[in-house]
Amino acid sequence: MKVEFAPLDVPLTRRLQTASVLFWVFCFLGLAPGSAVLFFVLLFTRCWLISVLYACWWFVDWRTPAHGGRRIKLICRLPLWRHMRDYFPIRLIKTADFDPKQNYVLGFHPHGIMVAGAFTSFSSCTTGFWELYPGLRPHLLMLPLWFRIPFFRDLLLSGGLVSSHKDSARYLLQQPGGGNVLVIAVGGAPEALDAHPGSYTVQLANKKGFIKLAMENGAHLVPVFSFGENEVYDQVENQRGTWLRSLQECLQRVMGISLPLFHARGIFQYSFGVIPYRRPINTVVGKPIKVEKNLRPTDEELEGLHELYTEQLYQLFEDHKEKYGIPKEKHLTII
Repeated sequence: MKVEFAPLDVPLTRRLQTASVLFWVFCFLGLAPGSAVLFFVLLFTRCWLISVLYACWWFVDWRTPAHGGRRIKLICRLPLWRHMRDYFPIRLIKTADFDPKQNYVLGFHPHGIMVAGAFTSFSSCTTGFWELYPGLRPHLLMLPLWFRIPFFRDLLLSGGLVSSHKDSARYLLQQPGGGNVLVIAVGGAPEALDAHPGSYTVQLANKKGFIKLAMENGAHLVPVFSFGENEVYDQVENQRGTWLRSLQECLQRVMGISLPLFHARGIFQYSFGVIPYRRPINTVVGKPIKVEKNLRPTDEELEGLHELYTEQLYQLFEDHKEKYGIPKEKHLTII
């Protein structure tokens, strides 16, 4: 395989952008498992007290991921995230005004490999969410598994991420005064296995939990489509029915996280590696669907709202696809 090396005269700004994305990728591929290993290794060294004290803190702080998190604005405003935004680049597009006294549930589509658009748009303060939607507080939901990793969990909490457990979502939506925005990657880990360039497939047909959550708490529903989310990585072919896909789906059911075999470019060369490609991501936030509070929605009411949400998401894709380079004949596939 011919290797295409990066030129030596790359501007410092672009080097910083690459470094920021490398850190983001390293957090999930290296820092997360490394933090768990470090915690246990320290117990058998002269620094054992660090792990013991952290364990005490962890016990006291155990419920924070399910009680609104612990966002640190200073962390969210770090230049690191600005460089990451500019690497792709990532933009947040507003299509309607929101009432800051109302709570919202944003369904984010598609999941992609690493949810780059959702993380940058709703966890960092670099794409203008706070200016576009004054009075609202975004909370990106993440699998509870990640908050069980010592040290790493504190980094996630500082970015405003919270557990995707139902109790965590209810806690935020039941806070008085409104203004809370829950961002849910509806397709979840299984949808990452469909994240191929040129693929516009979302898993939504049987995803009704977030619809019921919105109805029970009177939170308005908002479809969000991240154009370009599937373009930043290549993934080994894993069509449904193949042995690889069957193995990945089996591991996903057991572990709770999917294991897509992805690749893109490297740090100093463009031929292979785990650094995503420089391809634009445009996260378009649709119009709110008004939802009345209903503590015990019937199956018919749940199905009706789910159909309305699906139609709004499909229309959002159709209205904006050509602006972001998607051919007119391409359509969103909902499974």
